[in-house]
Amino acid sequence: MSRYLFLVLGLIVYVADANEQLPSSAAIQDQHDLAYSLGASLGERLRQEVPDLQIQALIDGLKQAYQGKPLALDSARIEKLLAQHEAQTEANAQVPRSEKALAGEQQFLAKEKAAPGVRELADGILLTELTPGTGNKPAASDQVQVKYVGRLPDGTVFDQSTQPQWFRLDSVISGWRSALQQMPVGAKWRLVIPSVQAYGADGAGELIPPYTPLVFEIQLLGTRQ
Repeated sequence: MSRYLFLVLGLIVYVADANEQLPSSAAIQDQHDLAYSLGASLGERLRQEVPDLQIQALIDGLKQAYQGKPLALDSARIEKLLAQHEAQTEANAQVPRSEKALAGEQQFLAKEKAAPGVRELADGILLTELTPGTGNKPAASDQVQVKYVGRLPDGTVFDQSTQPQWFRLDSVISGWRSALQQMPVGAKWRLVIPSVQAYGADGAGELIPPYTPLVFEIQLLGTRQ
């Protein structure tokens, strides 16, 4: 029997046992809160394991099974569907994490590339001009003064400057080094940097996972040798 069927049946048994164990004087609110807590726990697990689940169908099946009513599907079809889902889940778990990360990166970059106003630089960096600049462009060996915000693909901020910062271009990730040499002073750009131009297969500790593209908003304030 599939672990998902065990999960639902286990919940039903747990609810029944809990109701029997509650003293007769237990408040209705306690019974409600117990049922809600069990539902929340089940919901959290299913959200992680089956993100596209049809909630109403789940409720119908749970309610009919719990109340001992005839089910809308026969047992053979239920077992077949659960077995198929279990097999697919196990197959997905065998895919190396790196392959999943690379596939996620490609999907993210393709979506970003299709956004209005985006142009692609020669090394795969995606650029959106937020504010034009008219000043000089830094050389590879120059220092640059910038304000910036760095985000992961899900929007999480992993780094930002509260004050203008000076960096040597030869000390930053290759995506910055490549893009900033094409950026005039005074400009503000949004950059989507592929992982190969950032921290690649190694990532950066617990902060940036391997194969993670990075999104930066960078304002170039000045340059010097």
